[in-house]
Amino acid sequence: MFAYKNTYYLYIENTQILNLNIIKIRNKFTVIYRNTAKAEKLEKLIKFRLKCRQKGIKFFVANDIKLTMKIKADGLYLSAFNKSFIGRYRNFGNLDLIGSAHNYKEIQYKKKQGCSKIVLSRLFKTDYKKKRDFMGIIKFNITKKLSSIELIPLGGIRISNLNYLKIVNSRALAILSEIKKKPAIISRLF
Repeated sequence: MFAYKNTYYLYIENTQILNLNIIKIRNKFTVIYRNTAKAEKLEKLIKFRLKCRQKGIKFFVANDIKLTMKIKADGLYLSAFNKSFIGRYRNFGNLDLIGSAHNYKEIQYKKKQGCSKIVLSRLFKTDYKKKRDFMGIIKFNITKKLSSIELIPLGGIRISNLNYLKIVNSRALAILSEIKKKPAIISRLF
């Protein structure tokens, strides 16, 4: 059994990680391209972006407005550490802004930046050595109730805790590490 959501956000670091051919459902997925390592060729990104558009998948680029405009992405993703975009890119036509936060103070800052949705990180316990704390479902739901913006849970979402997402007060969810580790797991979403 699985907790179905309206939208799934899939973080990728390169275009080879995600096979778009296995995605059958249109307008339910958003890919967030967050490349911190070796930059991919622009032609390859444009080709991937066009394939996303054909499949009805939204495509966001993290923290790079120039690349977002070059490949005509659907929007810009602002990481939690990104504090430089206050009000600067609100008037870029149909460009959508999604932010990332770890606490209520960062949520307020992302709202000031003009984000329409915020990915709130570490719902469940993760394996990261330096990041031991996590919110849990109850704290996430309380934060969601206090916030006037759509919050999307991220962090520690695994096959073992997918059923717990039924009680998370969100119409979406975001997945990062499970895509890299076991792509077959996310095939349950498709």
